[in-house]
Amino acid sequence: MKALLLVSYDGTAFSGWQRQPNARTVQEEMEEAAYRAFPRRVTLTASGRTDAGVHALGQVVEGEFPEGIPPEKLRECLNIQLPPDVKVIRSCKAPESFDVTRQAKRKTYCYNAYFAESELPLYARYAARLKKEPDIALMREAAKLLEGEHDFSAFRASGYTSKTSIRTLYSVNIEKTAIPSGTLYSVRVTGNGFLYNMVRILAGELFAIGCGKQEGITRAFETGERSALSVTMPPHGLVLVSADYGIAELLP
Repeated sequence: MKALLLVSYDGTAFSGWQRQPNARTVQEEMEEAAYRAFPRRVTLTASGRTDAGVHALGQVVEGEFPEGIPPEKLRECLNIQLPPDVKVIRSCKAPESFDVTRQAKRKTYCYNAYFAESELPLYARYAARLKKEPDIALMREAAKLLEGEHDFSAFRASGYTSKTSIRTLYSVNIEKTAIPSGTLYSVRVTGNGFLYNMVRILAGELFAIGCGKQEGITRAFETGERSALSVTMPPHGLVLVSADYGIAELLP
């Protein structure tokens, strides 16, 4: 039986999603939990391979599970075996033709960063700390340049390639929230796909513009040069919010 799992995890103690030698990963934790629960070996595939330290609110995971188990019961069976920093939120049956890596209509990520006079332990685990308070109006103005279909090759980590670097961003929204002794900024991006480190680079450029840097997005689109943009933000501020397949059970 092919089933889909909506999964949430705190990426702090994981070396990313993908199983690898001598490292703790989300995929390995989940596959070992499935083996203890059933027991049989289950290979799991995710909508996207999050990096070390990156979190997920709505990661979608696909796998072949034993027949006879009600799909909605998979959540309970797996959660009994899973550690506190990764849990299945929902589970449902999937068509045999379903492909979790190719059929997402859109994905949403959120990058969180905060500005405060001193480090705030409550936020430091899930948000990067900004050295300067950004002007959100400047950030929002620059964010408009990112929306639509563009060649995002400059917004990709060096040394990584893909079949195409053309992507469409449907929305880039920036919000700020007052927190004790500071401000939390959230850059929420929805698109049809993302290149490696794209959201972290995009967020870094927007925060830099908000802090007075000359806008480099236009030149980055024109030249494809990574040097036109600012720093890559650290991984712990990034959250995979959702992967939308048009299936209500898979939305957080």
